[in-house]
Amino acid sequence: MAQRSYDETELNWTYLSFMTLATMIAGIAIVVDSQILVIGAMVLGPEFGAIAALGVALVRRRFVLLTVAVRTLLIGFTVAILITTVLALLGRALGWITLDDVIGPRPGTAFIYTPDKWSFIVAVIAAAAGVLSLTSTKAGGLTGVFISVTTVPAAGNIALGAAFGVGSAIWGSTLQLLLNLTGMALAGWVTLGLQQAVWSRISVRRAKALTRPHRML
Repeated sequence: MAQRSYDETELNWTYLSFMTLATMIAGIAIVVDSQILVIGAMVLGPEFGAIAALGVALVRRRFVLLTVAVRTLLIGFTVAILITTVLALLGRALGWITLDDVIGPRPGTAFIYTPDKWSFIVAVIAAAAGVLSLTSTKAGGLTGVFISVTTVPAAGNIALGAAFGVGSAIWGSTLQLLLNLTGMALAGWVTLGLQQAVWSRISVRRAKALTRPHRML
């Protein structure tokens, strides 16, 4: 798990490319108010590996991994938002994106910039499920985790808000992003800590059981 965390948090062109492309799709999803595109952006985003690494770093006290994960998340989201903002400005200049697309009624994607208690709760549950998937053979559960959390869509909305100077979109989406990242990091840390405590006890019991003599029937 620790080695996989180091691999997932490596800041390279592949990570930045996936993060940027996912944020761009999220921006388009917001403009056309498409939930399907929002889901696509969520699945494409590569950020969960770095978020899970935060929990691993805290449980195993690997502060180098913690620093790398935080740096990867900060740089990844910053680069993706900046590039998407530039493209949104280009779309604004061409008349493809208007202010109404950002501040107008968006029943399909309004949740991106209106965080509430459920945003945090969902992030906690999704991260717990994601960590369980990473530490078991049930890796297929990660797809559900990606679809559940509003990180990349929030980054896309921040970019659109910045391109049009809409403060409410920027701050609402930023809060949504921070709530999700905080909830996922805390849940990952707690889940891994509980797993480590439980499995250490099971290992001790197994070791004791193996040392006991067994009478052959």
